[in-house]
Amino acid sequence: MVADLQFRTVHGYRRAFRMVGSGPPLVLVHGIGDSSATWEPVLDELAQRHTVIAPDLLGHGASAKPRADYSVAAYANGVRDLLGVLDVDRVTLVGHSLGGGVAMQFAYQYPERTERLVLVGSGGAGSGVSPVLRAATLPGATMLLALLRLPTARWQVGQVVALLRALGTDLGQDAPDLLRVVDALPDATARAAFTRTLRSVVDWRGQVVTMLDRCYLTLGMPTLLIWGDRDAVVPVTHAYDAHAAMPGSRLEIFADAGHFPFHTDPTRFVRVLENFLATTDPATWNAEQWRRLLRRPTSTLAPVPDERSAV
Repeated sequence: MVADLQFRTVHGYRRAFRMVGSGPPLVLVHGIGDSSATWEPVLDELAQRHTVIAPDLLGHGASAKPRADYSVAAYANGVRDLLGVLDVDRVTLVGHSLGGGVAMQFAYQYPERTERLVLVGSGGAGSGVSPVLRAATLPGATMLLALLRLPTARWQVGQVVALLRALGTDLGQDAPDLLRVVDALPDATARAAFTRTLRSVVDWRGQVVTMLDRCYLTLGMPTLLIWGDRDAVVPVTHAYDAHAAMPGSRLEIFADAGHFPFHTDPTRFVRVLENFLATTDPATWNAEQWRRLLRRPTSTLAPVPDERSAV
């Protein structure tokens, strides 16, 4: 049973979140168009050993949906401010999809507040992304999202999804969760917030925000990458690229899982995450170490893959 929503007002906007359990703080950041409810399959188990905080990002779920800044950096600031309201200083971040990009940005902006980093089917590790999301950035996409909620269109889409699943396609693996996201956009305000968020990170050519050029800064930051090998939203090749670019990171590939491995196999997800937490120490940070990393010659850093082939 998923924890009840709580609310705080930050900068004049309502912020919804779930907070349950006790122990070291663990922040779960959902993906685009989703909400904190997406973590329901793993929330109760994680809360047995951790204080789990799962926010609804601004523009998502039960949080406010103003005409505002929906960039990855703004979301990282929003997570910091919510944690400040809750008197939580240092955390392990678990970010899914867009939430992975937010988690990486948080660690980049606030390394002194980040103990560990867990990226699940994360954005920000390359330009490749589902053609469905690319198309959703085009003019008229907001109207199309509204049409998909009509009963007739919804039935037709459901038939296509059933066919994709019957054919065993990767998109069919993720389609039910993607439709759930569409269903979670009940009105024009929610759809506008979704579109603004998507266009801040994706255009018709693919993802436009990358952290690969700064991944070397995670040296000394315990980092775990979890990916489904049949991810139709963010290709699994991004997992290997991020793993190569993040010194000392761990990589777990879930066989026969799509973009939501914590839905496909929540038991394994919790086991892998708990093992990572139990076998790593929280990162330590100091300004001099940060300056030394920034001054390292470019030739000593992990190469950034050529993304043209993924577009």
